[in-house]
Amino acid sequence: MATAPLRADSLADDHWEWQYLALMRRIWEHGDERVDRTGIGTRSLFGAQLRFDLADGAMPLLTTKRVYWKTATRELLWFLTGETNIRPLCAQGVEIWTDWPLDRYRRETGEAIARADFSRRVVEDVDFAARWGDLGPVYGKQWVDWPVYEPAGEGLFRRREHGINQVADLVRNVRANPGRRRHIIEGWNVAELDAMALPPCHKTYQFHVSGNRLSGLLHQRSCDLGLGFAFNIWSLALLTRMVAQQCDLEPGEVIWMGGDVHLYLNHAPLVEEQLRRVPSGGARLEIARRPETIFDYRIEDFVVSGYAPQAHIPAPVAV
Repeated sequence: MATAPLRADSLADDHWEWQYLALMRRIWEHGDERVDRTGIGTRSLFGAQLRFDLADGAMPLLTTKRVYWKTATRELLWFLTGETNIRPLCAQGVEIWTDWPLDRYRRETGEAIARADFSRRVVEDVDFAARWGDLGPVYGKQWVDWPVYEPAGEGLFRRREHGINQVADLVRNVRANPGRRRHIIEGWNVAELDAMALPPCHKTYQFHVSGNRLSGLLHQRSCDLGLGFAFNIWSLALLTRMVAQQCDLEPGEVIWMGGDVHLYLNHAPLVEEQLRRVPSGGARLEIARRPETIFDYRIEDFVVSGYAPQAHIPAPVAV
């Protein structure tokens, strides 16, 4: 493990990213090594917390490697549509969900299709996308259309055409009753987990109003700290900013809480390179307009300034 120790003067630096790097080092050097679902193997620990203040437009973008925040933003906007098919993402060049349906297609058909070719077919062929591009009732479905069942006589139940829109309810309830303790968006629908391509990792969002500031907390049951975290913390902060704007509040703090927090063993080059780097600078976000509802934001509405990250560090995704 060729990672340099953190310098004493660096530890005195109050840059938020030292929290992240300290957690990464702790897992890499002292984590429990175990076989995981993917067969790759991880080092992990159970239970972690990071905090970030959103005051003055600040956003938690890692600076020790480049984070493609527009890709993460497009994913969040896709969640808010309730869509579960990767076709709209692929059409925008966002491939972060492609590997799961691609893996299923290869297994079930035996065709060793290239990822780019699979993605192109998903975009160009509606029937192909319907057959192979759907992920099941993942995040967006649970967020804006949580299923509700009604009695249909003789002990039978039928599914209501429209389920519960947790996001719309959240905005409405924060505005009407900011002090309540039920400002939650939940993705962990036990009855539908087996139908999902991947059960929700960032599963529970909770919001809290203090004075005129809205803070957001995420409970993430499983976190790939090397790759996934950068998107997860950005999306938590962005969703908090969007809800705050819709509710005439100022953004407060975001608190990220990880359950099983892990690093994949094949991410050694990423981990060791990132731990050699020193955080610097910080990003600011301006939301260029206030749309009518939280479901009407567009990628053009988000303007990031002051972001000067170090070079991207590639690493494979575990499917």
